[in-house]
Amino acid sequence: MRPVLLILLSVLFIPATWADAPEGYPFQDFDQAMNQAREQNKTLFVYFGRYGCGYCEKTNKEAFSDDRVRQIYTDNYVLAYVDSESGKRLQLPSGERITEHEVGTRYDAFVTPVFTFMTPQGKPLKRLVGVQRIEDLLNAHEAIQAQTGDPS
Repeated sequence: MRPVLLILLSVLFIPATWADAPEGYPFQDFDQAMNQAREQNKTLFVYFGRYGCGYCEKTNKEAFSDDRVRQIYTDNYVLAYVDSESGKRLQLPSGERITEHEVGTRYDAFVTPVFTFMTPQGKPLKRLVGVQRIEDLLNAHEAIQAQTGDPS
């Protein structure tokens, strides 16, 4: 009985993995980011994560902590973070009211993390699924720049 109790207590006190958007980045709500992307005519980078996503946390620690990634992504994209399980309500530029969960469903973010580059109008350009390394994010940036014709 005692070993079972110790196991239960240790599980209860293990810190939860939050997996919010990575620190040091200007991530916004999807609707705000979409408005900004339209105003600035910039590509939107959407991070679909969720509470407790260990793969999101791994990507945050291993890839988004890199200074080159931080500089490139903050300079070249409007950043949005969507909790793909959240019921938080948003209002899209079209006036449509939608939850973050519905945004995740609309963009096929059924697993997390999913990273989607989009036009300012919300059309997907490139999608990355699962844990990303520094090289993956840098290569994705190069591919988007080649696809959109942006020389930066």
